[in-house]
Amino acid sequence: MNTFDEVVKLATKRGFVFNASSIYGGLRSSYDYGPLGTLLKRNIADMWWSSIVTKHNNIYPIDTAVIQSSEVWEASGHLREFSDPLVECNHCNKRYRQDSMVEIICDTPECKKKDKSFSEPKEFNLMFETYMGPVKEKGNEVYLRPETAQGIYINFSNVLRSTRTKIPFGIANIGKSFRNEITPGQFIFRTREFEQMELEFFCYQSDEQQWFDFWVKERLDWYSIIGINKDNLRLRKHENQELAHYAKSTTDIEYKYPWGWGELEGISNRGTFDLDAHMKSSGEDLTYFNEENNEKIIPSVIEPAGGLTRTFFAILLDAYSQEEVNGEVRTVLKLNKYLSPIQVAILPLSKKEPLVKIADEINSYLISDYSTEIDVTQSIGKRYRRQDEIGTPYCITIDFDSLEDQMVTIRDRDTMDQERVAISDVSEVLKEKYNS
Repeated sequence: MNTFDEVVKLATKRGFVFNASSIYGGLRSSYDYGPLGTLLKRNIADMWWSSIVTKHNNIYPIDTAVIQSSEVWEASGHLREFSDPLVECNHCNKRYRQDSMVEIICDTPECKKKDKSFSEPKEFNLMFETYMGPVKEKGNEVYLRPETAQGIYINFSNVLRSTRTKIPFGIANIGKSFRNEITPGQFIFRTREFEQMELEFFCYQSDEQQWFDFWVKERLDWYSIIGINKDNLRLRKHENQELAHYAKSTTDIEYKYPWGWGELEGISNRGTFDLDAHMKSSGEDLTYFNEENNEKIIPSVIEPAGGLTRTFFAILLDAYSQEEVNGEVRTVLKLNKYLSPIQVAILPLSKKEPLVKIADEINSYLISDYSTEIDVTQSIGKRYRRQDEIGTPYCITIDFDSLEDQMVTIRDRDTMDQERVAISDVSEVLKEKYNS
């Protein structure tokens, strides 16, 4: 079974992910998220938010602009350093990231042969450039942010002043970033537009290793909590030669994708690099006053930066399974119950009013606590299979006996066990199942 192809097919078929601009032939490496995908992505973000912002009383939320002053990117080093080595095929002019090529070979049909006829590598800046104002001219250049982190650093003193917090503390942001990747691909793993979940945690320099180790463990544990198999996760420390220009050290949390290990999240010790750089460039005071010794300091920063859309893909891959049931293949997404885009499906056996009326009544008192769906089309077996494919943990079946005994059947996605319960007890039974 080719899990990659099967998951991509399922994601498109069931409304998780669509090719962007599809009615115009699509746009390479650009994707829209359908109804189920939007719900799943939101649930992932909510679980991240809960683990980072809600759980810690010293971490503050922020939402920063996609377009910042160009001076931000000059100071941060992105205009100088944020680049990949690019080579170009001398036959067809297709461009590649040199460090991603296993063999020196062009993969276009007319050039698919071993051939070292490539241009010399040159650095290609990954930031999207545009212009501010009505005239496209020099001096009006601005950039779409390649990371959300810089918006946090340039608001460091604003957050410090408005919250009156003390070190250690963090600032968290979820938002879109943009990178003009040379060779995007592998579905939604590497795209030019993506979403990040980033935390900048400010601490004393003397404590930076302690907090670095804390966040590495905290973040690795989170991926297991949301349902990813521990055997498919690993930590990889960056070698000195691959460290980003701002990093003192970095450890990646990687997931075992079908093509091999790939980054889910990087935890970096950025030291004082960013605040130092912005203070020097802007002339603004970005120090922290340490009341214990009456001294102004530049705090160190530990940055856990995860990819929301990469996590989305890893979750789909990890949850996808096929199993034989009564001689037929059942496809099921064994998602964490809290991540499932539809948490409870309500399935009346008939479209006729008496059963649909009961479905509406059950939905009315579940909808405030769960993401629900009423499904009345096709046979009950096909409806079960559809709900299995989209990862719905529980289905409530309303049959004609329900009119007499006021009872319904709750079906478990993973075990396929069915339990007959009173309609009046449905809410309490589901609460117990979600808390078990």
